[in-house]
Amino acid sequence: MFPVEQLIEHYRVMLVIRHFEETLNRLFGEGLILGTAHLCAGQEACAVGAIAALEPDDLVSSNHRGHGHFIAKGGEPKRIMAELFGKATGYSGGRGASQHMADFSIGFLGMHGITGGMIPVATGAALSQKLLNTGQVVLCFFGDGATGSGAFHEAVNIGAVWGLPIVYFCENNLYAMSTPLQQAFKNTDIAGRASAYGIPGVQIDGNDYFAVRQAAEQAVEHARAGGGPTLIEAQTYRIFGHSKSDDCQYRPGDEEQLWAARDPLKLMGQRLIDGEIISEVQAEQLHREAQSMVSEAVEFARRSPAPDPQTIGNNLFSQF
Repeated sequence: MFPVEQLIEHYRVMLVIRHFEETLNRLFGEGLILGTAHLCAGQEACAVGAIAALEPDDLVSSNHRGHGHFIAKGGEPKRIMAELFGKATGYSGGRGASQHMADFSIGFLGMHGITGGMIPVATGAALSQKLLNTGQVVLCFFGDGATGSGAFHEAVNIGAVWGLPIVYFCENNLYAMSTPLQQAFKNTDIAGRASAYGIPGVQIDGNDYFAVRQAAEQAVEHARAGGGPTLIEAQTYRIFGHSKSDDCQYRPGDEEQLWAARDPLKLMGQRLIDGEIISEVQAEQLHREAQSMVSEAVEFARRSPAPDPQTIGNNLFSQF
């Protein structure tokens, strides 16, 4: 269905994201990184599968759980890690931390600490692509909790009315912080809301790279052809808590076990092995390469310099 070399590379990227997030979780526990972070381990198929549907110059917007989106779009793990360490070599010069990184040169519009905060930004970016006739598409990631915000409804409505080239991609991991989806909404069918805006809505298995990529490719093609937005609801599950201080006491143990059996890395790896695309030995080698890349990112961050205090006023809109 897809080029073999591409599938192997995307599996490698999924592994890098997982090891990156697991390493962050450990570093926070050891007190080596301060502040906060929202980890996306368990949602790798969403990031990699959806971004695989894009052209290199297409745009991506993220949310507070965005390290995986950034890496999948081509962000450098070592610079992301340096930012988390507060170092000058980070994407925001050590000033932005986990939720405030971007790289316009690769089409990554950035993350946002406010739930739903990037949905209007992504919609505005899609409007600019339409007005400039660039042919580019915007892929907008957000979680199920964001669909309860006014920003979501207003942005999706205007995207639909104006026929903008954007794909609204909801990573439904079943919880908005600790609130289960069924307690937040009477109607838990997020994809079904698309009908209210007159756009296509698709519900998919967010842990299946192939299902995600197929749905994303159809939505991207629809948007690029002038058909307007699509709302994709990818059902997935985060392995860790909402943030680093969340131990998930509100989640049933049998639920976690059920989703652990459907880990996207297990599914992808087994699919490639069963299809004789890679061997078990090659799969282990890819794991080791991903671990090595993340270890190198940590070492790069440790050795990088702290920001120069003399630059504290740089890049500010106003100063005292």
